[in-house]
Amino acid sequence: MFGRRTAQAQEPIAPAAKKPAATPRPAAAPKPQAPAPAAKKPIPAAPPRVASGAATPSKAIQPIEIGGRSDEYFQTKTTIFNALIDTIDLSQLGQLDTESAAEEIRDIVNEIISIKNVQMSIAEQEALLQDICNDVLGYGPLEPLLARDDIADIMVNGASRVFIEVGGKIQLTNVRFRDNAQLMNICQRIVSQIGRRVDEASPICDARLPDGSRVNVIAPPLSIDGPALTIRKFKKDKLKMQDLINFGSISPEGAKVLEIIGACRINTLISGGTGSGKTTLLNCMTSFIEHDERVITCEDAAELQLQQPHVVRLETRPPNLEGQGEVTMRDLVKNCLRMRPERIIVGEVRGPEAFDLLQAMNTGHDGSMGTLHANSPREALQRIESMITMGGYGLPSKTIREMIVGSIDVIIQAARLRDGSRRITHITEVLGTEGETIITQDLFVYDMSGEDENGKIVGKHKSTGIARPAFWDRARYYGREQELAMALDAASE
Repeated sequence: MFGRRTAQAQEPIAPAAKKPAATPRPAAAPKPQAPAPAAKKPIPAAPPRVASGAATPSKAIQPIEIGGRSDEYFQTKTTIFNALIDTIDLSQLGQLDTESAAEEIRDIVNEIISIKNVQMSIAEQEALLQDICNDVLGYGPLEPLLARDDIADIMVNGASRVFIEVGGKIQLTNVRFRDNAQLMNICQRIVSQIGRRVDEASPICDARLPDGSRVNVIAPPLSIDGPALTIRKFKKDKLKMQDLINFGSISPEGAKVLEIIGACRINTLISGGTGSGKTTLLNCMTSFIEHDERVITCEDAAELQLQQPHVVRLETRPPNLEGQGEVTMRDLVKNCLRMRPERIIVGEVRGPEAFDLLQAMNTGHDGSMGTLHANSPREALQRIESMITMGGYGLPSKTIREMIVGSIDVIIQAARLRDGSRRITHITEVLGTEGETIITQDLFVYDMSGEDENGKIVGKHKSTGIARPAFWDRARYYGREQELAMALDAASE
């Protein structure tokens, strides 16, 4: 059906012959070194082994599901894959649904294996069939990593170096691509799903997977060692505030305060460094929005997962080949104001759109939220001011600070600690200005007290003892002041 299945027998004994040739080398190498300087040569030889091959891969292979993949396996896979491409009719394959195409590929690969007389076990043959189906129809070697729910990030540095983040720690894996061409093909397959492109003319691209996972691609010539692909994975089961409590990211009393902040339509800014959990926290905060509110989200790559029934999702658009048609975050935020929103949520504030977000917060869209990169609540305020200044509005600093104070009510600071854990370290109110300075006060802070025997940071979320925060009247307006008082009292004990 898919063209002639050629039967040239190319025996894969060559890869098998190379493998025994590779094994004698390590055995033969120490022999000439042993007689003369037996004490000196092992010493310089040890550090390269530890640095390049012994220590890192041993840690990296453990978390990968696909098991050990030898060089012989990859050579055999390349041979069979090339024979498949020469045999199959890709135009007719594209007319089939995924299941039928996978069955046809498996039939042809089984036939190629028998023709070439490849010697492998049933388990190895099944793994090979699955890998080749992933290469043709899916995301290739990324598929086993995307299937795992415990992986937070996938970082591909060229065809032969793939790292993952598990439990807050980055580890090297044994996953590899055939070459940079295959990696680039998978990158193009990912970004084309949302109508974007990545090539030499447009080597930087932000995209997303169907489940909302964030994708960034930077290709040659900007990336010297081959395409660099970064995927920030989303868990299949969406995290809730109770999950953050179970992880120790926030105390139950702090979570109750966050719930009141989200439900009482208090303008909130979530601040934190890269990978600190800002988007996850924003998703949890939006779960407290009432279902009868109209919410509009603006993002560079749509990744928020709101559960409300009345949500409008907007996404920016890069320019086309002629440099036309770009839609920026500022364009989206400005257009939101004409769409009768009750809350505006900006996925990440990076530039002049900070001015429009503050305007929205200050013109009746209470409960609007956004995230930005900063290392402390004070630094977040400074970044907002600098982003507005860079927008070229020509406003004096005092006016900008008064606008910030009139718009932002609460800053929530998230951080990723050195042991890989993520914590909400500050819940901070913005009170007003005193002279040229913005006055803030902390409601909750995370106090680190040390480490346990496993190297995990030990600490406690504590209330600073403020009995009536500045948004007390807002909580009373929504009938939540008693819950707020009880949470603050319980946390101060």
